[in-house]
Amino acid sequence: MSLKDSQDFTGTGNRAPWGDTGTVEKPSTPTRKPKPPKPENAVTIGVSARVLFNMETEQQIYERQGLEEYIKYQVEHETQPFTPGPAFSFVKALEAVNAQLRELYPESEELFDVVLMTNNHAYVGLRLINTINHHRGNSPIGYLKAYHTNLYLSADPVKVREALEEGIAAATMFTPEKMAEVSESQLRVAFDGDAVLFSDESERIYKAHGLDKFFEHEKAHENKLLDHGPLKGFLEALGKLQKKFYGKGQRMECPIRTYLVTARSAASSGTRALKTLRSWGLEIDEALFMAGAPKGPMLEKIRPHIFFDDQMFHVEGAAEMGTVACHVPYGVAQGVTKREMNGRETSSAPK
Repeated sequence: MSLKDSQDFTGTGNRAPWGDTGTVEKPSTPTRKPKPPKPENAVTIGVSARVLFNMETEQQIYERQGLEEYIKYQVEHETQPFTPGPAFSFVKALEAVNAQLRELYPESEELFDVVLMTNNHAYVGLRLINTINHHRGNSPIGYLKAYHTNLYLSADPVKVREALEEGIAAATMFTPEKMAEVSESQLRVAFDGDAVLFSDESERIYKAHGLDKFFEHEKAHENKLLDHGPLKGFLEALGKLQKKFYGKGQRMECPIRTYLVTARSAASSGTRALKTLRSWGLEIDEALFMAGAPKGPMLEKIRPHIFFDDQMFHVEGAAEMGTVACHVPYGVAQGVTKREMNGRETSSAPK
């Protein structure tokens, strides 16, 4: 990735200079780095600075002491890099996939492209640049659209909701107290089903009429496809890159692996979900039907880089087991939100 030309970081999206997400070209000098792919060709992931890096100390200074002290602190510490945040290992896994894609398709621009989104003051930009090199204001929604963003991750639930309302796949990312170790060579992404990959149609039946009616509804509509949810497009983008490996005979060695981790039961309501995915031409490497059991222990075994769910009950359960989990504030389940704490929405109703 290359840092896009900009006067400052305020209210802009900036392509972080990791130096290895563009296409490979014949360099004019030995140190020339590949250019980033064109947005329309790439799978673009928008990541806020607060989830890519750990900025909790700085955030507390801003909230308790105000903007001037926040800026002063950042300037005084601009040569001290931020430590990795919850999205860091996810981004590193994207890099690993890109490296393998470029070996197989040297001229292709169908790669992951990570865009660092921040509304920090311009003075914070130097520290962010220093941090990125060390590790090798305004709403960002307009920039997300301009970059053809396939996924936006942020610690700010307000911005996430804005992105979802504009049809951009988005989720609020949370940091577990102790993150589980994850693969450095294989990207693993886990999705909930209803209100994440699929619409919240079935969830509405359950909320309004109870579990028995839900089962009756799913049985009666077994052959009726579910409508798409907010993250269907991101799964499609992953599938598109997976097929590039399959085309080179590397299905078993593919460095991208996807999981469906749903509270649905395989016997009573799983068929409809699988038929819907098949109709979309999408493959899930593993479909896990939890039948209402907690998802955290299963996710601990899978060890995904990232997990998406529409209910905070499952997000918090996953985080307790060390999984980097993201909340997708979409669908009827958001109506059961009981409290807000530190900007985090929590739901008491498991799905």
